[in-house]
Amino acid sequence: MDHVLKIRLNEKVHVCQDRLSALYAQLGEAGAEDVVCRAMEELALRLSHCSRLHAAGEANDLRKCARSLIAISEQIGMLVLARVAADVIEALDGNDGPAVAATLGRLLRIGEQSLSAIWDLQDITI
Repeated sequence: MDHVLKIRLNEKVHVCQDRLSALYAQLGEAGAEDVVCRAMEELALRLSHCSRLHAAGEANDLRKCARSLIAISEQIGMLVLARVAADVIEALDGNDGPAVAATLGRLLRIGEQSLSAIWDLQDITI
């Protein structure tokens, strides 16, 4: 017990360029940037809300919140985030408390990394 190993959890995330390009083609630059900015704000709020719901033991509301994360993240090409949110729902449906905690922790990490990735892309012309 003299050695403590600290594991740095870091996962590669990416934003689907095809999804973003389609959004820009459909809505134009100004419209797409507005949608992306609003989606990023909503994702940040909902990720925080998911964390609070889990702490409060509100499984049904957590399921709804995770479901909304899927729709928003898919819209702007955050497909890894959408998949992890679906994993949270699966753990909730299985009534597996440790799995819910683990997948929610992963969701929060992936969410933060995804938001950073799309923020970085805003400096790049699509």
